[in-house]
Amino acid sequence: MTTTTLAAPATGAEASTAAQIKKVGVVGCGLMGSGIAQIAAQCGYLVPVYEKTPDLYQKGLSNITKALDKAIARGKLDESAKSKALGGISNATAFAQLADCDIVIEAVTENIEIKKAIFKELDTVCKPATIFASNTSSIPISDMAMVTQRRGKFVGMHFFNPVPIMKLVEIVRSIDTTEDTVRTALAFGKALGKQTVVAKDTPGFIVNVLLVPYLLDAVRQLENGLASAEDIDAAMVHGCGHPMGPLTLLDFVGLDTTLFIADIMFDEFKSAHYAAPPLLRRLVNAGYSGKKTGRGIYDYTPKV
Repeated sequence: MTTTTLAAPATGAEASTAAQIKKVGVVGCGLMGSGIAQIAAQCGYLVPVYEKTPDLYQKGLSNITKALDKAIARGKLDESAKSKALGGISNATAFAQLADCDIVIEAVTENIEIKKAIFKELDTVCKPATIFASNTSSIPISDMAMVTQRRGKFVGMHFFNPVPIMKLVEIVRSIDTTEDTVRTALAFGKALGKQTVVAKDTPGFIVNVLLVPYLLDAVRQLENGLASAEDIDAAMVHGCGHPMGPLTLLDFVGLDTTLFIADIMFDEFKSAHYAAPPLLRRLVNAGYSGKKTGRGIYDYTPKV
């Protein structure tokens, strides 16, 4: 994982809108949450991060430190910038410590009941002006906003993994999200150095509604015996110029994550495009979720 450079300052009305955000709360310090906290801190924001246990927070902070050290080794960051970024991140041990944040970004597991419980509690402690944002990749924003008294100040901000490298953030507006909230989220995304796009509140938003069928089709063709996994990936890399093949990408994203998103999208659209192939479900049920588990489409266990 490398790191982004600081964004160029915004100007005019955009700068005024971005200036509304000074303190950024993050809920969850896993892969996505730690990445969001890192880039926000590098851009000069104060970033209190809530995790349910001290060990999980320390693990996330360790990942941030390693990412910054790698950036230093590559000449993209210096020690003073690292110290400044780490100095901006703090451990919030209770939601009440996020009360004065200007925006709180939730980045926990893709479980709607967990997310709703978090936002319901945050709603009771955060100041009325605080914007709530979810990093969900598939769950409707309106389903989470409904448990709060600030539906107009609720928005999706879908970052991509790894957060410090990937340039895109999908800004997702529900039927209740106000124009002012969308404008603030767009300006904040730009202040983080990201390319922003706006999507309506439907499962998959822009990227996954197009990407997931492609990934599922690659698994179907592997299952049908069209070609080996290696040759399917090589064909898409060298024939279409993709940076990695679909099956390698699946292992990187997580087969379990892709299956979860596909099931949500199939339930919503009832289209065969989003129906998970049996092979994908069998692999996930067997515990083979990709690189993070040591095995997915490919086997990543050390060879002796």
